[in-house]
Amino acid sequence: MTTQAAEATENDAFAIDWQNWHGQQQARLADPHGFLAVTALHWLTTTPQRFPDAPGAWSTGPGGVIVVLDDGEELVIDGTSARGTYRFGIIPERGGVEAVWGEAVVEVAKRGGHHIVRPRHPDNPLRTGFHGTPAYAPDPKWVVVGSYTAFAEPRPTTVGAAVEGLEHVYAAPGRVEFELNGQASALTAFPGKAPGALTLLFTDATSGVTTYAANRVLQLPPPAADGTVTLDFNQAVNLPCAYTDLATCPLPPAENRLPIAVEAGEQIPYERR
Repeated sequence: MTTQAAEATENDAFAIDWQNWHGQQQARLADPHGFLAVTALHWLTTTPQRFPDAPGAWSTGPGGVIVVLDDGEELVIDGTSARGTYRFGIIPERGGVEAVWGEAVVEVAKRGGHHIVRPRHPDNPLRTGFHGTPAYAPDPKWVVVGSYTAFAEPRPTTVGAAVEGLEHVYAAPGRVEFELNGQASALTAFPGKAPGALTLLFTDATSGVTTYAANRVLQLPPPAADGTVTLDFNQAVNLPCAYTDLATCPLPPAENRLPIAVEAGEQIPYERR
């Protein structure tokens, strides 16, 4: 096999792997109770409120979220039926509880210091009409090796949110340095989904042009013992706020606004075009 043929075979395998990964990503997004199923974002106060897409009267106070269900109304929480008055207790920041209501799920959560109720209905038109997210064709040139440096102590970092006036505070554990398109770059890292994993929120010169203006995110596995990390920008994805205004997604810190065009990963969703 010639060198050119070998490279073509490797690129074909790379593209297939990416297509499989992206298909799984889209399936998670289109889950019956995923973000595309969210029908409203309700901000709770001390005054009980009823909502058209969730049962009960909802309020919040020093002890956390309370719902008072009428006769005949029921939520199922952790497999247990709840009727009458139910107290959710203290929910940590970025934490949440899912309460099942028939075919729907009612998310009860805390974001930016505020309690919210976010019902998720599988028949929401945003979900039923979803037909995938456009993306750049996968290209191995957007896979780069970088170096992770941990801060002496995690740095509290305040960032904005997709909802005006809301802020998120993350304890940034360190910084990732890398070279992309011949230019030295660095991104402040936030904790990832698994122990030791990292999350990189960023924008770049494509943001607002071919990719979603507010943010994209890249998930990294835990760095190697020497700090080595691999960044595959083909796997840069949209956050829920790219699809719906009912999300409270964080915005990248100022230092994570890359001046170069990262023409890789997911593009502006069809729903925003």
